[in-house]
Amino acid sequence: MYKPGGTIAEALGRIQTKSYVLPAIQREFVWKPEQIERLFDSLMQGYPFGTFLFWKIEAATSAKFKFYDFVLNYHQRDAAHCPELPKLHQQSVTAVLDGQQRLTALNIGLRGSMAIKQPNKWWTNPDAFPVRTLRLDLLSSASPDEDGARYRFKFLDDAQVARDETAHWFPVPEILGMKDGPAMLTALIKQGLEGASLEQAYAILDRLYRVVNSFNLINYYEEETQDLERVLNIFIRLNSGGTILSYSDLLLSIAVAQWKQVDARAEIHKLVDELNRIGTGFALSQDFVLKAGLMLADIASVGFKVENFTTTNMLALESNWPAIRAALVRTVELAASFGLNGQTLKADSSLLPIAYYLYKRGAPSNYVTHSQFAEDRSAIRGWLVRSIVKASGIWGSGLDTLLTALREVIQTSGAAAFPVDQLRQVMSQRGKSLTFEPAEIEDLLHLEYGDKRTFPLLSLLFPFVDLRNQFHVDHVFPISRFTAAKLQRQGFSDAQAELMARHADTLPNLQLLDGAINNEKRATLPAAWLNAHLPDAVGQQHYCTNHELGSVPADLDAFEAFYTARQDRLRVRLTALLGGTNASP
Repeated sequence: MYKPGGTIAEALGRIQTKSYVLPAIQREFVWKPEQIERLFDSLMQGYPFGTFLFWKIEAATSAKFKFYDFVLNYHQRDAAHCPELPKLHQQSVTAVLDGQQRLTALNIGLRGSMAIKQPNKWWTNPDAFPVRTLRLDLLSSASPDEDGARYRFKFLDDAQVARDETAHWFPVPEILGMKDGPAMLTALIKQGLEGASLEQAYAILDRLYRVVNSFNLINYYEEETQDLERVLNIFIRLNSGGTILSYSDLLLSIAVAQWKQVDARAEIHKLVDELNRIGTGFALSQDFVLKAGLMLADIASVGFKVENFTTTNMLALESNWPAIRAALVRTVELAASFGLNGQTLKADSSLLPIAYYLYKRGAPSNYVTHSQFAEDRSAIRGWLVRSIVKASGIWGSGLDTLLTALREVIQTSGAAAFPVDQLRQVMSQRGKSLTFEPAEIEDLLHLEYGDKRTFPLLSLLFPFVDLRNQFHVDHVFPISRFTAAKLQRQGFSDAQAELMARHADTLPNLQLLDGAINNEKRATLPAAWLNAHLPDAVGQQHYCTNHELGSVPADLDAFEAFYTARQDRLRVRLTALLGGTNASP
């Protein structure tokens, strides 16, 4: 029978006093800011909130289990995981089994904040993660938008609020300490609201107050068993048909419950964070680490299926964890040495066969840097880049069967060196050929500046570039020179300007340039930059030959001729590298 659980404010109070906790079997918080905003709009509109499943843990048994707190101030890089609580002794608590995402969303929206990485900023840049709190526009229209939302909730920082002069943004967490009635009206008047605006703002704010503080919206079913195995089975049944992340979360939950010597949750979270700090930053997930665990531990199937989460498999994963962990760190270090990062690695799964190879080989700590392994690293790099620049998607459909097949190849042929030829053969047999047809090469020649494949393709074209340093994809002729207005002022027609702007942002006008040098180059035309950066003619000729630049014109009048000539040279080089069975590895 379901029981009444009181108001949202009371539930958050229980989270704050650690009466409501999260068990070790839990799903990571996966909601995006937009989902939290929609949840609050649904509550304001009176939509059903759903019921919860709570696990009542008696004081006598609470010390046997590990518990976690709810996320409060979510930070995608620095605080994305639920913090572990100290061991409980003789304290009864309520663990939330079903409703973890909803309660965490309420906790963040009403008590905390979110910091999500902004596009086009490095993962290592603190400014890439602005801290934002949930706000409610008290002057928004009551008419529903195209998604049916009637109330305008938004995660914003102070600067965004200050720039928006059309709205009246109320910080949602303040509703917990606010009084209703005359006190609320007075507060709005002090904020400069009057007339119809005051009436509208009061109606919306009063509705928020009642949703949070007055309405009994929490209803739950309580499981009273103290048997973890039964609770685990309940959790699996509740979550095995859920969102795309449910299987990896289940695997982590079962690992937590069944690993004997190691705290699986802490270890895996720590490893994910460590991997993502390597180089200029990656965006690898818990899913990646868990699938790697299945693959490297030689568990028969690498799929996220409940039948793969047996006690035997989990113990195999635990017993091999130190070596698996080391292999994954080495793999990501190797990818970083190829110049890859979260913005240029098109498919995380492409690293898994490499990780298995390094794991089986027992690659030493100096594998990424020692000259002894240079040839092996070169073979891996060529294979990896081929696989991630393929437009057809090597690492999409049929991933689990492909990974299993590649694992078998490495088991039988990877003792002495990375088995490129054998891997390519098996991939080709499964419709995942790494040979590029002429039409595919033409597609590569039209890759744009922001495409994830552009950086790795340039690194393959120009392997002499030392990618251990931070290199940027640079426009040979600066893109800032190709605005319609600037081109028209130089006498180019509208049609010419449109064509030149399109060409300027594609592969024949792109190169890899050291980050510091690129920042100095900026809007300088290439001929002028060469004269300043490499004053002697021999150095300039060497640079232009290495980068397939040919004769570099002094201005934009000959840009199209430069573009066509370099496109032809790159086509020849790409065909030699990628096309046909005799192409370079």
